[in-house]
Amino acid sequence: MSGIINKFKITAGKKFSLNDFDPAYSNGFKKEDAKAALETLVEEITVQQIKLYAANRQSLLIIFQAMDAAGKDSAIEHTMSGLNPQGCEVYSFKQPSTEDYEHDFLWRHFKALPQRGRIGIHNRSHYENVLVTKVHPELLLKEQLPGITDVNQIKKTFWEHRYESIRNFEKHVTANGTIIIKFFLYVSKEEQKERFLKRIDNPKKNWKFSAADVEERKYWDDYMQAYEHAIKETATEKSPWYVVPADKKWFTRLVISTIILETLKELDLKFPVLAKQEMDKLDTAKAQLLAGN
Repeated sequence: MSGIINKFKITAGKKFSLNDFDPAYSNGFKKEDAKAALETLVEEITVQQIKLYAANRQSLLIIFQAMDAAGKDSAIEHTMSGLNPQGCEVYSFKQPSTEDYEHDFLWRHFKALPQRGRIGIHNRSHYENVLVTKVHPELLLKEQLPGITDVNQIKKTFWEHRYESIRNFEKHVTANGTIIIKFFLYVSKEEQKERFLKRIDNPKKNWKFSAADVEERKYWDDYMQAYEHAIKETATEKSPWYVVPADKKWFTRLVISTIILETLKELDLKFPVLAKQEMDKLDTAKAQLLAGN
């Protein structure tokens, strides 16, 4: 599985085109083999998480972006099921609060960055500020930005500056020890429709459905353009994007878990080695315990 990671990895954004990806792709893998494979991956990720936590020098930020019903929540649930909650934090970013709007658009995301030794998972992220706001630019008026009192004042240079802010934010974060993985779960419009219908037909899933989600489908092409442009502008070697096929949830989870595991392995994490003085203290403590103290 690890051999196909590069098929989904985008490090040179300018060459990226969403047309090169198939939401239904599964590389010949079979669903019946997925459960056992995922369990093995989760176990290995758990071992790596313990090392990350013990070393306490770096952190991992995992970003999930996708259209509604692409499977972000279930992907987080299944791929992170074996992690120790003490070393893992999940943030689901909803519409900005009044306090959020009183600060720049990166403020609340800076606050949610994981501490050293921990894994942070952002369900939606700072990219909403170049995705939903690009499709619905009227939302930018809530930010009370200088010189912008009308959507007609939002020009190409505005978006160029915003992409630059995101690149600089991620460059700063990675330079200070936080590894970033950015997932775009690429679901097809047809599959999204089927999942919406299942939410409507299944009483246990009714709570997941929102009429607003259907309204947003009208802007599907606009969102695809926004995603493609965002990835083009922000995919770098240090902060790559992964465009993961999302029509088959079981395959999506395998890909995500494999990428997370390989990323952690590349860090060559090791348990801290105590200095001789500390090792001597352990020997003393052991002797005392064996002596019955």
